[in-house]
Amino acid sequence: MSILIYADSSNGHLTKNAFEAANYASQLAQKTGDKAVAVVTGNVSGLDQLGKFGISKVLHVANAELNNFDPQKIAHAIAEAAKAENSSVIVFAHDYSGKSVAPFLAAKLDAGLVTGAIALPNTDGGFTVKKSVFSGKAFAEVEVLTPIKIISVLPNAIAKIENNVTAEIVDYTVSLPSTNLKVKEIKKESSELSLTEADIVVSAGRGLKGPENWGMIEELAHVLGAATACSRPVADIGWRPHHEHVGQTGLAIRPNLYFAIGISGAIQHLAGVNGSKIIVAINTDAEAPFFKAADYGIVGDAFDVVPKLIDAFKKFKAANN
Repeated sequence: MSILIYADSSNGHLTKNAFEAANYASQLAQKTGDKAVAVVTGNVSGLDQLGKFGISKVLHVANAELNNFDPQKIAHAIAEAAKAENSSVIVFAHDYSGKSVAPFLAAKLDAGLVTGAIALPNTDGGFTVKKSVFSGKAFAEVEVLTPIKIISVLPNAIAKIENNVTAEIVDYTVSLPSTNLKVKEIKKESSELSLTEADIVVSAGRGLKGPENWGMIEELAHVLGAATACSRPVADIGWRPHHEHVGQTGLAIRPNLYFAIGISGAIQHLAGVNGSKIIVAINTDAEAPFFKAADYGIVGDAFDVVPKLIDAFKKFKAANN
């Protein structure tokens, strides 16, 4: 028996979420006494790095047609790998790929699917998975009764525990079915750092008064090694690109540190960021809803506060280099 993960990639490299899924699978495998195996699709390098988190075997499905994302073909490749490795549990990261591929795979394998897991399964007398519900306001314990179980894990939900092993890299050949999906064009984000994988995110809203003032947000992000984000109104009026919009109708993110600058903190925005480990709110309105959700709050004008933060972080980095 094995615990199988789908290790996602971007631009030919494994993603941070892939290593988090590997970490989850490895810890689960230690509980169940199984081995942890990964399947990777497309042209990807650095596969041996999965061994840092206990993945003893990597099945590399290098079919060129998988370089263009097709969830049905990827689901087929994973299904074949799962059968070959006698996998009882299949783990995804709860990201674009996981959300797209896992449902196809669940239907193909008649498997129970739990999305957005935040803890390792309870395997005492059954198989129960904890997940957040109602936009992070509550938790559910979901019991999975099917022989094959599929889990997608929320980013940044499980503490990383390295379990170094040597990963055996195996070229795995799969005959892929034809599908109706045709990839016409791929547009890549121009951001230096992927928003969904960033440990630190600096986000701003209409309190910035205009797109011409975003320079200080980008400078703060650069100093911190962070990604930039924005509220929905900012994206809707064209101040920032829509791929930076976080919230209930945008991206849901779970960074270690989230700066909310000039954002009131409406419930729709909080739904997309309330999984952040630490939230820092900066707003001139002391009654802004974000202060109730924030771990730290600064009541002040962003045009006064942010330059001081930039200066302080620069001095701190200079003193510690």
